[in-house]
Amino acid sequence: MRRSIAITILSGLIFFTACHDPAADTSRAKTGEAAQVASPAAAQGQKYLITPQNSKIEFIGSKVTGKQNGSFGDFSGQIDYAGSPENSRVSITIKIESITTDAPDLTKHLKTADFFDVAKYPEATFVSTAIKAGGQNGASHTVTGNLTLHGVTKAITFPATINVTPDAATVESSFSINRKDFGINYAGAADNLIRDSVVMKLTIRANKAS
Repeated sequence: MRRSIAITILSGLIFFTACHDPAADTSRAKTGEAAQVASPAAAQGQKYLITPQNSKIEFIGSKVTGKQNGSFGDFSGQIDYAGSPENSRVSITIKIESITTDAPDLTKHLKTADFFDVAKYPEATFVSTAIKAGGQNGASHTVTGNLTLHGVTKAITFPATINVTPDAATVESSFSINRKDFGINYAGAADNLIRDSVVMKLTIRANKAS
């Protein structure tokens, strides 16, 4: 009897872990119409360069039965720092072909027209339009900017912790976006549906340009 109860409890815990939605633990990005790009003054500031050697762009997608971790390996960008984060601007371009996950077959599938359609939309871009002090879950700031993904441009707003020193600018952020806002609508198998929310994790360590 005790063995039966233990097996039942263990099975329940395994089921819960497999079905847990990772986006439930992160801030949800607000999505809206694309906004005007930040003032040109930011472009006159000190430049900090974002590269794959100093930064990471990662994501977590999930289905009913579990989750998959992924990242982008080829991207470039910069932070134009104008005295404070609120007066600054960040921009980044991601090569979607560089996507990788912990499942090789999934990596190939994500590049097809079911998902990112790399042949048609080889790049994604983000340009900030506003950075404000204060953010959710203890973040130092709230960032708003135009994200172009899968041929769709939307404004997204998310929390981030930003720190700038004379030699480097760091940005830490974790938030979820709805893939369907950007026209990525593939549902998956009827008995193993893909969730709409995808967790994005940004770990930026931008070095001061020489």
